[in-house]
Amino acid sequence: MQSIPVDTTRLGVLRCAIAPEAKLSNPETQEVKKDRDGNPVYTVAVTVRQDRRRISVIEIAVSGQPKGIEEGQIVKVTGLTAFAWSMGDRHGISFRADAITPVPGSAAHGKGGEA
Repeated sequence: MQSIPVDTTRLGVLRCAIAPEAKLSNPETQEVKKDRDGNPVYTVAVTVRQDRRRISVIEIAVSGQPKGIEEGQIVKVTGLTAFAWSMGDRHGISFRADAITPVPGSAAHGKGGEA
C-alpha cells in the first residue's frame, strides 16, 4: 500500500464533523483496533471545503484518543497521509494522521459539519 503525503494547507478549513470514536477491529466483540505500538486507533470525521466548493467528509485515523475535539470545531491535522487500497471489487482511499488537535479559539458553533 503506497502512502501519499497530503498538504493540509491546501485543504481549506478543516472542521470536526463527528467527534473521535474508537475504531473497531472486530465489531462483534467490540475489540478496539491497535496500532503497531499497541495504542488504540481512533477515527475523526472531518469536513473539507476548498475555495467555495462542495464540502467533502473524510475519516481520519489517528493513534491515541485526540483530546478536546468537539463536533463543529475547527481542527488542525498534522502529518496527514492518504493510502489507496483495494480488496476484490472494492477500492478507496483511507487517511491517517500523526495528530488531530483543536484550533485555539475555534469553539464549536453547531453540529452538522458546516464549513
